[in-house]
Amino acid sequence: MRTTVRLDPEVQAAAERLRRERNIGLGEAVNELARAGLDRKQQRTRFRQRTASVGLKVDVTDIADTLELLDHEDAQAAG
Repeated sequence: MRTTVRLDPEVQAAAERLRRERNIGLGEAVNELARAGLDRKQQRTRFRQRTASVGLKVDVTDIADTLELLDHEDAQAAG
C-alpha cells in the first residue's frame, strides 16, 4: 500500500540510519522499525503492583484527615 506519513525527526533519523546500514529502501526500513515496536509491545510483561507491610496504622478513608496528620508530622519533624 502506498501512503504518505509524516515522521518525527528522530524517527526519520532512525529509519535513514537503518536504510543505510542494511542498504534497503526507506519504506522497508520504516516497516522494520514498526514491526520491532510491535514485537517489543507484545513482549512486555503486564504491570503488577506489589505491596509490602510497613507497619503504618493510619486510617486513610478520610483523605483530608490523613493529609492533615501527615502535614502535622512534617511540621514537627522540621521544627
